[in-house]
Amino acid sequence: MSDARTEEIGRNLAAVRERIAAACKAASRDPAEVSLIAVTKTYPAADVARLASLGVLDVGENRDQEAAPKAAAAPADLRWHFIGQLQRNKARSVVSYASVVHSVDSLRLVDALVDAAVRAERETPLGALVQVSLDDDEHRGGAVTGIIEHMAESIAASPVLTLKGVMAVAPLGWEPDAAFARLADVSARLRVAFPGADWISAGMSDDLESAISHGSTHVRVGSALLGNRPPLG
Repeated sequence: MSDARTEEIGRNLAAVRERIAAACKAASRDPAEVSLIAVTKTYPAADVARLASLGVLDVGENRDQEAAPKAAAAPADLRWHFIGQLQRNKARSVVSYASVVHSVDSLRLVDALVDAAVRAERETPLGALVQVSLDDDEHRGGAVTGIIEHMAESIAASPVLTLKGVMAVAPLGWEPDAAFARLADVSARLRVAFPGADWISAGMSDDLESAISHGSTHVRVGSALLGNRPPLG
């Protein structure tokens, strides 16, 4: 695919990769340790295909009603990451296309994903990350202190799920460094019991440098890659 939009995305992709490389250099990390997830919410399936043609195979979505038809239309070799708040009644749909769910924020959602994965007879386990509430606000997304370990144990105990690690979004009003330092501490504690749960999904267009400096392994980038668009529908 070669058109003006593909060229635009290609330039943005190069700039984002340069930012990742610079952040890794500043943190004395190997850029190969950081995976880029292109967040395509509100962007058309054609942009997903353009990203794939540019070598971006990890795609993030946060609404099932938008993600499911995109996944059906997209190249088969993409890895779909569900990153938004997930309602339990959407679990069956999400497990049909997602490789990983980053936003597992309750024990009830763990149960719903297990049930959906069993019913779907998935050939490979569904990756799952515990979404952490960095400010321990029960009214926002994420598991609060004291629940995180229970959720990790529940995920790890299921043969149809694989515990990948932790995810978070910096709370409003927090400095990114403070937020991602706390997430790094949560990750370190979790890896004592679950050494393989080494993913840290953190950092977006505006704060990926801070996230990488605190150990992020997966950055979720939308507008810096694809520009600002009005919401679909």
